[in-house]
Amino acid sequence: MSELTRQTEFEAAVFRRLLSHLDARKDVQNIDLMILAGFCRNCLADWYREAAEDGGQSVSKDAARELIYGEPFSEWKAKHQAPATPEQMAAFEAAQKAHK
Repeated sequence: MSELTRQTEFEAAVFRRLLSHLDARKDVQNIDLMILAGFCRNCLADWYREAAEDGGQSVSKDAARELIYGEPFSEWKAKHQAPATPEQMAAFEAAQKAHK
């Protein structure tokens, strides 16, 4: 097995573990991830879709989000996503300004 293949397998395992971790932390809102880390579950879905397209495979936005969320995004959102508070929105805007 080549070193590149091994690295790809390790990276895939890390990605699966990240998705599992996020799945176990549905209490962590996307806006909180954006404030603290500058990315959220939707970003991961976008990055997945872009990587697939770079590899010559078309993946829809909905299909990529379902892969990341483990269910259709609309269902996940209805079950787990609370409206952003004014405090979260202020923190998000401050984080956006700080990282431009």
